[in-house]
Amino acid sequence: MKDHKALVQQASSEMRTYQTAVDRFDEVVTNLLGINRTDGRCLDILEQRGPLTAGELARACGLTTGAMTTLLDRLERLGYLRRVPHPTDRRRVMVELTAKSRRYIEQVYMPVGREGRDLLNCLSDSQLELIAKVMQTGRELLERHTERVEKLPKKAPARTRKAG
Repeated sequence: MKDHKALVQQASSEMRTYQTAVDRFDEVVTNLLGINRTDGRCLDILEQRGPLTAGELARACGLTTGAMTTLLDRLERLGYLRRVPHPTDRRRVMVELTAKSRRYIEQVYMPVGREGRDLLNCLSDSQLELIAKVMQTGRELLERHTERVEKLPKKAPARTRKAG
C-alpha cells in the first residue's frame, strides 16, 4: 500500500493531467467551431447559466465591456449566439445561445456528459460527496489564485532580435 505522501502526489498528478486533458479537449472543440478559447468560455457560460446581459457575461468571462461587444459581434456573425430584448427592461439586451450552438453542444459535449454520468453512477453517495467537495474546493482555490495573479504587475513582452 502506498504511503500518504505518495497518494497525495498521485492525486495531484492526476488532477494536473485531467486539467491538461480538459484544456486540450476545449482547444479541439473551439478549433472545430472556428472560434477562440475565450469565445468558447463565453458559450460554455451561457450554456450553464442561460441568457445573461452583456455586462453579466463580461464579468463572468473576465472581459471588459468593449472586449465583450467585439466577442458578441463575432459570435453573433457566426450564428452561435443572439442578442434579444430584456424581458422587463427595454434599455437592456440579453445574450442567448442559438439552435446552432445547441446542436454543437449536443454533438460534442453530450457524449462526454453521458459517459461521465455513467462513471459517477457507479460510485457511492459518500464517494460522490467527496468528489463534489474536492471539485468545489479546487474551484474556489483557483478562483482565489486567479484574483491574486490578476493583481500582479504585468511583465513587458520579451524583445525579439531582428535577423541581420
